[in-house]
Amino acid sequence: MKFGREFETQMIQEWKEAYMDYRSLKSIVKQILRYRLQKQQRPPAPPPPPPTGDTVPLKTDNGGGGTGTAGLSRRISLYRAFSGLTNRASRSPKKSHKHHNPLSSKRHHHHHYHLFDDDEEQVILINEDETSSYTTTFLSSAEEGGEMEVQFFRRLDGEFNKVLRFYKQKVENVMEEADELSRQLNVLIALRVKVENPNVHLPPDLNSVASAPASPHTTMRTPATSPMDVIREMEQTEDKKVFKPAPVEMLDHIKLKIEPETPLSTLKLMILGLPSEQTFSKPELKRAEELMNRAFVEFYQKLRFLKSYCFLNQLAFAKILKKYDKTTSRNASKPYLNTVDHSYLGSCDEVSRLMSRVEATFIKHFANGNHREGMKCLRPKTKREKHRITYFLGFFSGCAVALAIAITVLVHIRGLTKSEGRHQYMENIFPLYSLFGFVAVHLFMYAADIYFWSRYRVNYPFIFGFEQGNDLGYREVLLVGSGLAVLTFGGVISNLDMEMDPRTKSFSVITELVPLALLVCLLMALFCPFNIIYRSSRYFFVGSVFRCLLSPLYKVILPDFFLADQLTSQVQTFRSLLFYVCYYGWGGDFKKRTHTCYDSEIYKELYLVVAIIPYWFRFAQSIRRLVEEKDKMHGLNALKYLSTILAVAARTIFEMKRGTYWLTVAVTTSSIATMFNTYWDIFKDWGLMNRNSKNPWLRDKLLVPYKSIYFIVMVVNVVLRLAWMQTVLGIKEAPFLHKRALVAVVASLEIVRRGIWNFFRLENEHLNNVGKYRAFKSVPLPFQELGGSKTV
Repeated sequence: MKFGREFETQMIQEWKEAYMDYRSLKSIVKQILRYRLQKQQRPPAPPPPPPTGDTVPLKTDNGGGGTGTAGLSRRISLYRAFSGLTNRASRSPKKSHKHHNPLSSKRHHHHHYHLFDDDEEQVILINEDETSSYTTTFLSSAEEGGEMEVQFFRRLDGEFNKVLRFYKQKVENVMEEADELSRQLNVLIALRVKVENPNVHLPPDLNSVASAPASPHTTMRTPATSPMDVIREMEQTEDKKVFKPAPVEMLDHIKLKIEPETPLSTLKLMILGLPSEQTFSKPELKRAEELMNRAFVEFYQKLRFLKSYCFLNQLAFAKILKKYDKTTSRNASKPYLNTVDHSYLGSCDEVSRLMSRVEATFIKHFANGNHREGMKCLRPKTKREKHRITYFLGFFSGCAVALAIAITVLVHIRGLTKSEGRHQYMENIFPLYSLFGFVAVHLFMYAADIYFWSRYRVNYPFIFGFEQGNDLGYREVLLVGSGLAVLTFGGVISNLDMEMDPRTKSFSVITELVPLALLVCLLMALFCPFNIIYRSSRYFFVGSVFRCLLSPLYKVILPDFFLADQLTSQVQTFRSLLFYVCYYGWGGDFKKRTHTCYDSEIYKELYLVVAIIPYWFRFAQSIRRLVEEKDKMHGLNALKYLSTILAVAARTIFEMKRGTYWLTVAVTTSSIATMFNTYWDIFKDWGLMNRNSKNPWLRDKLLVPYKSIYFIVMVVNVVLRLAWMQTVLGIKEAPFLHKRALVAVVASLEIVRRGIWNFFRLENEHLNNVGKYRAFKSVPLPFQELGGSKTV
């Protein structure tokens, strides 16, 4: 793989704009190469005419004419003398560091100039000004084609200074965050002492805590019943080591910022308000430790990203300069790379030292001194591609295709489309199996989304908050979908009998229970406690579903409202679940394939309710965000879902009662909801239709290189949004399609539309993260000073 492609692959995508623009610099080098090749192909210029008359050639020491090597050397020396660079500058010493806490240090700056060996042919001169910006002077700009090389170094300086500014800003940010984490850790240690040993007596002059990496330490074990060990720091005196417990007095000026995490605690907070006094209980300590643990892990990830950013940019500068040297036959890489090495980018080692301190602190305070466990928590898991995934994917896909062909052949051979039991089968059995079809189609669309997100480098694991190393790729999702398809097609083949047994006047009990058995197996696989079938992903999904069910009582995060959006496209799946309950419960006789569900008033009411539930999830989430964030856009979003609820209710009632009045209501509400939803999809969720952008009527940044794709998907989204017209226009059947099959096709088209929406919705979210250089999750810290909103 070429370095340019590898460089883009290894980038932190949210920081893409802050990396060196390797492509543009490479294009300039290619221009220089093309110019030199064209220059070599030109015929040699005729020799100058001999001097005549009073024209006398300028003599040089070597007898040559004109301004030769000696003249060029004098000109360079003169330039260097007037630029103040005659004396060789000493190498910039490493910056000294003064430690103030276990996680941060201060830096001393030195202003310096750069000059290089006199015995080499000098091509460039580099100067650092007072703002730590570097400027390169190309000394051969008068040569033919030199303006392109001047442009190269001007662009190179711009990229170098951009990288330096960004790196310096990020290092300063992590230093400030390290100070705050250190103070939070001191309070956590005091809280541990308070909770585990509330009767501890402290000397009156005790007012500070020595942090873990700054001094030797030990951990004093408490009885096995305590959840965490009491951390006691150790001071070194002249003759012995003495223990110094954390100062619990600091807790008098601290309050816990622990937000309610359960529906019960949220309701208690809404009804009773905040507690009047601090309890410093073990549950509060446990929650504070969880937040600090996450904060340290996320902070360590930032340091790893910064280290990677520094290394990749240094490597990119080395690659592009060597490419320039090879093209021009010059020696500019050595002095410029020497400058890079002595700059803040190359000489700052604070990130590496800070990583060592974080590791030592985390291992001591959050891993009980176990180095292996501590590093396992800090370092993300690397995802390994398994060959058996590809094998089983191919196996199950082949089986699914073979079973689908077998079903088609059996239907044709037996003439089932013209059988008398066709209508009975479509009314009773087909809705049961269609549930698995809807789930499988959604899985296939999600797998396609993952494939294209990965292809266009959308950081979907970060956006969704997946656990690193455990996120599913498109192969794994396709494997689950193909496995479900195999089970579904196998069940369909077992239920293809259209006629009852003439002796028993009923169908086989075993075959009629196959759909219910498949549903039970699916639910058991979803909630299985064993570490099989991607347990971490299953539990992540179940947790998101649970938070959706109790939407107003949980803080809304992106995975939850994204999942709720998916559920709005699975209305027919909810109705199929309701049909399962009715068919195998109160309203059906599955042995004879008959039911009275559609005539039941309870079923009709529930049929309306289950269609509204997914939209209620999003409505409640939008109201919660409106209350918390005070953003009017969430209020408008809630109105959008309210209009959709009214439209779905009107269409459902019209489907049951018919009549001109309900037809008018259904058409009116559906039209308003469609316009509202279409506008929100294109303008808000996708961020398109900006006529003043660099890409007219789209947006400034696009990941898909073909602009026509965006216009096509906008049209497709509008067309598929109009699928509700099938209901109000009274289209119940189509050629070769039963009305239940037509409902399934329309529902599948809505799932396809949602799959398309998913890609562009996450693309827009990713570009927002890139624009704000947002590459990390924000973790709330547990402690805050009393009497203010500042952290500790």
